[in-house]
Amino acid sequence: MSDAPAKTVLKTTPLTEAHVALGARMVAFAGYDMPVQYTDGVLKEHLWTREHAGLFDVSHMGQARLRGADPLAAFETLTPGDFKGLKPGKQRYSVLLNAQGGIVDDLMAARPDDDGLFVIVNGACKENDYKLMADALAGAAEVERLEDRALIALQGPEAAEVLKQHVPEAAALVFMEARTLTGFGVELIVSRSGYTGEDGYEISIPASAAVAVWNALLADERVRPIGLGARDSLRLEAGLPLYGHDLDETVSPIEADLGFAVSKRRREAGDFPGAARIQRELAAGPARVRVALKVLEGAPAREGAELADADGAVIGRVTSGGFSPSLRQGIALGFVPPRHAEPGTRLKVIVRGKPQACEVVQAPFAAHRYVRKL
Repeated sequence: MSDAPAKTVLKTTPLTEAHVALGARMVAFAGYDMPVQYTDGVLKEHLWTREHAGLFDVSHMGQARLRGADPLAAFETLTPGDFKGLKPGKQRYSVLLNAQGGIVDDLMAARPDDDGLFVIVNGACKENDYKLMADALAGAAEVERLEDRALIALQGPEAAEVLKQHVPEAAALVFMEARTLTGFGVELIVSRSGYTGEDGYEISIPASAAVAVWNALLADERVRPIGLGARDSLRLEAGLPLYGHDLDETVSPIEADLGFAVSKRRREAGDFPGAARIQRELAAGPARVRVALKVLEGAPAREGAELADADGAVIGRVTSGGFSPSLRQGIALGFVPPRHAEPGTRLKVIVRGKPQACEVVQAPFAAHRYVRKL
């Protein structure tokens, strides 16, 4: 009998074969076989999305419906957001919290129709998230996993004009609105949101129609397929945190600069997991805060790199970092004590044992271009 470890069998999305046909380089990500880049490469894919429209497969993420007598109230027992006040057609960013006020996962939750709450969670966290929700909401709400749907994102300044050709009603949506619409001959759940800082949409599609929708969008010369590599550099330029890197169960929303996810009503009521810690941090300030950093010299800083003050004392670490194709320099996110978090503060980042100059800056690195109501 062989002692060799069993090879991990990766899951696939409804679009896996389409990625391979396009020449994608496939990698393991969140238990799935996913495209990290296509033939253009990460740099060109990144810049294409900033200038035109990029198409992403994000079907590894978890999609679910919460239904029951009052799923909005039930969801508030797990999150610090105002979901009772979430209006039909609206979407909200939020976080699942543990009893210590740490972030179990970050998510999007929407009311695209009258069928309860539509929730999207991170792929690497979804099994734990579903169990947490099902156990905590038992008797109050039912959690239905939508395993028969794909999820794609169309992002960039030309995304709206592209999608308008197939789903005219989508053009009327503004940032963080969501609707159940008909397009490409099927029922879609469309939200005007995304993970790049650009205008664009996330589109939930029946799995059986995913390839047809994907190909129809790629037939437009303004659209190119974009892999996980550029997805990460785009979200980093947008100053958006990534779960498992910038967020985890030890990090609170206040430390992570996500205080907007804790609504005023919930702050005052303190009726959510970990409320004591979060209320304390709101009143007195946290011990550490997430900051954006520009690397002023040397190589880009990567996750885990130490951050030091002017005297060389280690005060924090980088949680996400890399090269910015738009700025043509290294950028990073990390945590430092609040006294070192003011924009303009000069720090040192330790890269391969050598201190390099970096500066705290105001996030995002690349301006958000979301479409909002005037």
